[in-house]
Amino acid sequence: MKEAITKAMNTSAMTNSSPRWHSLPWILILFFLSTTFLSISVTSSPSQDTYHEHCSSTVTGSNSKEFPLSKLPLPRTHNGYYTGGDELHTQNSYSYSSTFSNSISLRTRAVHETDIPGLFKVELSLTFRVSNIYYQDRRRRNSVTFRLQGYWSESKGNLCAVGTGFTYSKEDYLLKLFAVLKLSNLTKSTNITSLITGTLESLSSDNSDSYFVPISMLLFPQMNYKYSYVSDDSKDRCSGGSDHLPKGLSLSSLQTRSFCSIVARAVNQFNLKYSGGCVSAKNCSNPLDKSIGYVPNLMSLSEIECSEDKERMRVLVEFANGSYIDYYRHFSPNMTLVGEGSWDESKNQLCIVACRFLGMTQSFSDAHLGNCSTMLTLRFPEVWSIRDASSMVGQIWSVKAGNESGYFDKIMFQSDRNYMRGDAGVSSAKYEYSKIDIARKSCSNPAKTKGKLYPNAFSYEMRFDMSVKNSRGNIGRGYSAPISVDNQLYQYSSYVESEEPANFNSSGPVNISYHIGLTAYSTISPFNTSSTLYEKFEILAEGLYDAETGILCMVGCRTLGSKDSLDCEILVNFEFPPTNKRNSGRIKGSIKSTREKSDSLYFEVLDLSANTYYSDEASIWRMDAEIIMVLISTTLSCVFVGLQLFHVKRHPHVLPFTSLVMLSILTLGHLIPLVLNFEALFLRNSRGRSMFFDSGGWIEANEVIVRVVGMVAFLFQFRLLHRTWSARRGDGNQKALWIAEKRVLFVVLPLCAAGALVAVIANWGNNENDVVMDSYSSRSTNPRSLWCDLKSYAGLVLDGFLLPQILLNLFWNSRERALSCGFYMGNTLVRLLPHAYDLYRAHNYCRQYDGSYIYANPGADFYSTAWDVAIPLGGLVFALIIYLQQKFGGRFIFPRRFRELEGYEKVPLITG
Repeated sequence: MKEAITKAMNTSAMTNSSPRWHSLPWILILFFLSTTFLSISVTSSPSQDTYHEHCSSTVTGSNSKEFPLSKLPLPRTHNGYYTGGDELHTQNSYSYSSTFSNSISLRTRAVHETDIPGLFKVELSLTFRVSNIYYQDRRRRNSVTFRLQGYWSESKGNLCAVGTGFTYSKEDYLLKLFAVLKLSNLTKSTNITSLITGTLESLSSDNSDSYFVPISMLLFPQMNYKYSYVSDDSKDRCSGGSDHLPKGLSLSSLQTRSFCSIVARAVNQFNLKYSGGCVSAKNCSNPLDKSIGYVPNLMSLSEIECSEDKERMRVLVEFANGSYIDYYRHFSPNMTLVGEGSWDESKNQLCIVACRFLGMTQSFSDAHLGNCSTMLTLRFPEVWSIRDASSMVGQIWSVKAGNESGYFDKIMFQSDRNYMRGDAGVSSAKYEYSKIDIARKSCSNPAKTKGKLYPNAFSYEMRFDMSVKNSRGNIGRGYSAPISVDNQLYQYSSYVESEEPANFNSSGPVNISYHIGLTAYSTISPFNTSSTLYEKFEILAEGLYDAETGILCMVGCRTLGSKDSLDCEILVNFEFPPTNKRNSGRIKGSIKSTREKSDSLYFEVLDLSANTYYSDEASIWRMDAEIIMVLISTTLSCVFVGLQLFHVKRHPHVLPFTSLVMLSILTLGHLIPLVLNFEALFLRNSRGRSMFFDSGGWIEANEVIVRVVGMVAFLFQFRLLHRTWSARRGDGNQKALWIAEKRVLFVVLPLCAAGALVAVIANWGNNENDVVMDSYSSRSTNPRSLWCDLKSYAGLVLDGFLLPQILLNLFWNSRERALSCGFYMGNTLVRLLPHAYDLYRAHNYCRQYDGSYIYANPGADFYSTAWDVAIPLGGLVFALIIYLQQKFGGRFIFPRRFRELEGYEKVPLITG
């Protein structure tokens, strides 16, 4: 009788509570689907009526086929520049310091055939870089992207499309922009004088917030380009460009494709060297229009396209006047030439014919190319020396007669030493030492110290920024970077060490050459050779470096007024601190003249100092701390699961009220790291491997300990899951709990699937945006893999492990203390500590991720300032909800009338 009454009451409670809560999972699913549909609807393309209204006179539309073409008749990307659209800049530029880059990228997303031959329906994305905002010393790229649909006439070369874009207003709210794009000259055959031109006009009224003034643009064609100027005749004309090259230089045997890769590395900056009579803009041979009022001192080459056979290429030749050429610079047609070049293997030089922009006033839509009378040659010296260590040299001249308008004399140029790269295709070049004997006589040999390690000659630490002082105090800053070590050029790749040759002998002094650049106020400069506010001067030095003492001693040369005149009576010294000493200190050095004080070229001693950051050492210290934190976290997980096992042993009746979904998530969280190759966590790359092998077995020992403790934590967690499952299965009166658990699963699975879908879409969108934003240059980016994003999302799911228990308490309206405080608060703390540590790490270590993170691994969860705040707050809120549910009931947050049948559930049993 007693059991029957109890069963009846439980069944009644289940039946009466079911109608109101049974539909909750389906409501959530329908809500997700509806929001997804609305988001798709918002981004849908404009109607055919809009296209007919604005484009019918340009390109007539037609019915298109459902599926897009697998092989696009249009290039994937066109790059170019634009002018206009002032409202876009004012809305995005805020009050921060910014520079304006007017680059543009047109990306073909899909092409459909239509009923009319030669007419195609196109789906495009048009991205404008509207500004480059500097905020807290970081550059933020800002852009506006339009999604457009329209039609392209292959025979006429016209394209018209309508669509929408989004930007933010000055008040920081989202603006939807409606626009029509019209392009001409988008033909199947192009040459050096071809340009795609067009406009983008706003479809909003003039007084609307989303209105912007018309934008005119030019794009460089990519389809079936025919090299019309680069021929045997042009190569003959280029032969006259060798007579002014520095004498005694032989040319390296360079593969053509290597040159393409060099130009594709972004900015290649060249210093222009005019003839001795060049004093002002009036009497200098100006390669540009003299109306600009000054003579450029810098030139850069950037690749537009490289032909498939790698023998010809199209380049953008840009001039500037300043100390450097910004990668995100503003395009100015008056300062730019467009050229086509070919590599002449017989002369080991690149020959370029360049044309000027014509027909441009305020708008780019009428631009065209012509006046192709400018020639350039470019060579790669095979031998570098202390006199000239430029990786590229050449000259530019006009083929016009001396009395013709636009004529200018030959101008020499050489690569800026800031951009020299030993790995950029000139690996066959050699450095020829000539001052080693003088350096050996001038430098002392300090005694070697035992137990101290110093940077390897090929290491990243050999290049550094420094401060410069003289007897009067701080006068400027500078940098030092190796050119060559022994017989190998130093590799200039960011965050990558130069590769040490297999047969390199690191014991004892080695030959080394350096480039040292200094910038100081000209009024207190030691050389006093400039009338400008700042004076820049360079020193090329060569000498000896001893990795056993950390002493670098060299003889330096600086260029005087004439390029052929050098002052080589300069001694340069640097002393590196040990790498295996904590708080290793600073790099100290000096530059001094060995001349007599009465000599006009004498200058007082310059004291140099630089901060050290030995990345290997810092990484080892950080990883030592992270391994300890991994051990602590894993051990605490064992302790907290043990507390829960002890809790259910004392209160076995609470076992059925524990969520199996939650326990399954936690069990998988311990199992997966054990199943995967754990060595990949510790030994990700060869650089990490070398650090770990030098650690004296510390890393290896802790790897074993972490594995063992992790296995114990998994076994404890699996034991808890097994006991909960057995308790739920063993009691035949728990059917209602199984139904509640299924409801939890019906809610959690769609949420997890929706989150995974968002992660996939975000990964795809971010990678596509990187391609669009960087496609105007040839610099490649490394997109984040989908697998990495899914692993990070799995970590986020593990962070919210309490959600299934919250839902089970909600559906069952339970106030049983199913979870001990130590279990849910402790595990929450274990999941939150990595985010707190990541905030600390971001402010105390270099943020460059090198794959060596062990604790708070960016590949195992979402880590950023925003996530490191949001996830801990969410975890604490979940823990608080569990506490309140176990005290006041699973539905404590709802009004009392929704807590139905609470009285029936608490009816005392008949004991008679």
